[in-house]
Amino acid sequence: MGHGGEIFILDMGEPVKIVDLARDLIRLYGFSEGQIRIEFTGLRPGEKLYEELLADDETTTRTPHPKLRIARAREVPDHLLDELLPWLMQNRVLSDDEVRRDLRRWVPEYQSTAVPVLQSVPDVRAASNK
Repeated sequence: MGHGGEIFILDMGEPVKIVDLARDLIRLYGFSEGQIRIEFTGLRPGEKLYEELLADDETTTRTPHPKLRIARAREVPDHLLDELLPWLMQNRVLSDDEVRRDLRRWVPEYQSTAVPVLQSVPDVRAASNK
């Protein structure tokens, strides 16, 4: 099926909520939901609720397998590698703003999902047990 260089995309079916997966695992291990607490912590920096596999202008083609497709990615401009290699080999650490600026230059549909990083709050129960 593959000839080299293809990007395969797997049809994974309907999305599954993490909380449903956690509840199923609790029951499969013989516990009740009352015995094991599920804690909701929110999104961490860089986490997404939805993952896009293709850009808006990219498509897929069929394969002999109904759950496997091949991405038809856009052409990469010849000059891009000449720009990216020196950028990756820099001797300094770029600021987050500089990285986002350059990503927008190279990936037109890039949208930052940066959210303020929340500091961890100590567990009150743990502090009161000391």
